[in-house]
Amino acid sequence: MLKETERWLSNRSWSVTDRPLHRLMSAKRATGSSVSVVLPALNEEETVGEIVAIIRHDLMQQVPLVDEIVVVDSGSTDRTSQVAAAAGARVVHRDEILPRIPTVPGKGEVLWRSLLVTSGDIVCFIDADLKEFSSDFVSGIVGPLLTEPGVDLVKAMYDRPLGGAAGQGGRVTELMARPLLNMHWPQLAGFVQPLGGEYAARRSLLEQLPFPVGYGIELGMLVDALHLVGLDALAQVDVGVRKHRHQDGQALGRMSAAIYRTAQLRLARSHLIRPALTQFERGGDGFEPRTYSVDTEERPPMVEIAEYQKRRAA
Repeated sequence: MLKETERWLSNRSWSVTDRPLHRLMSAKRATGSSVSVVLPALNEEETVGEIVAIIRHDLMQQVPLVDEIVVVDSGSTDRTSQVAAAAGARVVHRDEILPRIPTVPGKGEVLWRSLLVTSGDIVCFIDADLKEFSSDFVSGIVGPLLTEPGVDLVKAMYDRPLGGAAGQGGRVTELMARPLLNMHWPQLAGFVQPLGGEYAARRSLLEQLPFPVGYGIELGMLVDALHLVGLDALAQVDVGVRKHRHQDGQALGRMSAAIYRTAQLRLARSHLIRPALTQFERGGDGFEPRTYSVDTEERPPMVEIAEYQKRRAA
C-alpha cells in the first residue's frame, strides 16, 4: 500500500462513535449546513418504509440533523411509493425530473436527477433495500462533512455477511473493484467498501461530477472525486453491519461489466469495442447465450444543466 494511502487510513477513517449527535448538531448550527437524504428505490416496499421511519424519528424528530428525506422511485411496480410516503418521505418519480432528457434505467441516473429535487448543502445517499437499518448509517457519514471543512465525500464502511458468513458479501467489490483500484488508482486502495451505496457528499462537489447512469456510479464517483478534490477530501466511517438483499451471480456479472466499463473510460477515453456482456444459462438444448448491453452513457455534471443553473440563480 502506498505510504500516502496508509497515512490517509490513519487520518480519514473514523467510527460513527467518534462524533456523537450533540456534536453534530453543534456543528450543523455553526456552519448553517442543510442535509438531504436520498433513497433511490425500485420495488423496495418491504424495506423502504422502515428506513424512512427510522431516519425521521431519530434524525428529524429527536434531533433535527436531517432537513429532508426524498425517495426517488425509478419505476416501481409494487407499493414502494405509497409505503415511502406513508412513512414520511417526499416521493418523486424519476421520469418527472428533468423530463426534456429521456430517462434510462440505472441507479446512477436516479442519483444524478435527485440533485434537481433536493436542496441540502450535504446530500446523503442510502440504498432502499437495507434490513435492520440504523440511523447511524446517516449520522455516521454526514458527521465528517459537518465537522471537517476539508472533507467533501464520505463513504460508509461495514461488514457485509452473506448467508450467515461474516465478510463474504461484496463479491463484486472483491473480484472486480478492489483489484481495479489497487492496480490503477492505488490512492483509493484504503476504501473498505468502495462500491457501497451509502455515502454523503457536499453538493458543491456532486454538481461538478459526471454520473455513470448504471452500476458504475460508485467507482466513477470515487475516481473522479479523487482527481477533482484530492485524497484528503475523501473519508470513510465505520457504521457496523450492512444487511440487504443479495443478487445472483449473473446479475453480479452484469454489474462487474458496467464497473469495468466505467474504469476503462477513466483510464483512457477510448472507443468501446464491444459494450456488451454475454452470459450463459442452461436450457433444454444445452447452454444458451444471453447478451446484455453494458451501460455506455454518462450524465454530465449537473452544474452544466440549464434547469439546475436557473434554480441556483433563483
